[in-house]
Amino acid sequence: MEKLFRGLFDNELTALIDVTDFLLCIGVSLVIGLLMALCYMFRTRYTKSFVVTLALLPAVVCVVIMMVNGNVGAGVAVAGAFSLVRFRSVPGTAKEICTLFLAMGAGLIAGMGYLGFAVLFTVILCIFFLVYNLLDLGTKKNAAVYKTISITIPEDLDYSDIFDDIFAQYTTAHDLMRVKTTNMGSLFRLTYNITMRQGVNEKEMIDKIRCKNGNLEITVSRQDTTVNEL
Repeated sequence: MEKLFRGLFDNELTALIDVTDFLLCIGVSLVIGLLMALCYMFRTRYTKSFVVTLALLPAVVCVVIMMVNGNVGAGVAVAGAFSLVRFRSVPGTAKEICTLFLAMGAGLIAGMGYLGFAVLFTVILCIFFLVYNLLDLGTKKNAAVYKTISITIPEDLDYSDIFDDIFAQYTTAHDLMRVKTTNMGSLFRLTYNITMRQGVNEKEMIDKIRCKNGNLEITVSRQDTTVNEL
């Protein structure tokens, strides 16, 4: 039975991993992965594939570290292989990348045999993960202040500074992000990122813009920050 779990290239100097220890590390890593996956699912939009990946990642890292087992050359090769994974996947949010690093860190600790530290690390990080998830951290305030406004204007209207006086009254900053022609070139659609002043009336600002753009379409939305998360 012992020969079944020996490597073909093992020798007398190679430290063998006991099957019981191997199963114990794998079991602890799977429990750690499940705990992290449950914490990530709390009040978070998620996909099934990401949750499954997060649950299994600590066990995968744990096995890789156990198989390296002090071999520097194998360790460098494994590090290079892991670095290639990034280029085969779609970039995620900062939160997803953070949880993947946590899962890899826990698997690394478990693979080195420090199961108690791995569990302690997971419990502490999961508690703080949940606490930070429950805190607002100013996101509602930012959502109310940072807005994106799209204004449709006739083609004969000079858009370069037509709304500057209104923005100066109701915003602390405004940037023209995009100019797009629409309706067969008879209209322009301007997209601004604006920072609203505290206590101003948003509807009043929109009404003043309507007077200048001929009552054409105006859209106000939350400013998209996902592309700048990390």
